[in-house]
Amino acid sequence: MTNPSMNIETTIEYSTPSLMRRFAAMVYDSLLIMALSILYGAIVAGINVAIKGAPETGERITWGIFGAVVFIGWILTIGLFFCYFWHKSGQTLGMKTWRMKIVNNDNLNCPSYAQCIIRFLCAPISLCLVGAGYWLMYSNTERQTLHDKISKTRTLLLSKEKK
Repeated sequence: MTNPSMNIETTIEYSTPSLMRRFAAMVYDSLLIMALSILYGAIVAGINVAIKGAPETGERITWGIFGAVVFIGWILTIGLFFCYFWHKSGQTLGMKTWRMKIVNNDNLNCPSYAQCIIRFLCAPISLCLVGAGYWLMYSNTERQTLHDKISKTRTLLLSKEKK
């Protein structure tokens, strides 16, 4: 005798955050990124001064051929910030404030580092053309953005915690 409940397909519905909620979290996170960028700039400027010496009064620090290295280091620092928090808890501070979480499509755990890197690289593409990759969420039933689909993740709206 077979159990009839084993033959029933269950559909799990997830509550997904609105576009405005996603952008609000981005504003919060952009403030953190600005602070992180200032810290990064101070560190690399300090290293430059330690190696080359202080510039003349009124002169700017020159980077020479290392300008590209400094820029790439800055992008990697921002990427490390996002990937660390997405992998560790599925949330940055902005996402936590707005009750959102990123999960893996397969098992609803936090995404792998590979998924986080793909998401970080694809998210700027979603912002192109007036946020076309974000507007895509309204054209599919799973309400995934372009970078959600490519990285095989989803963004969930968490319920309010009761105190």
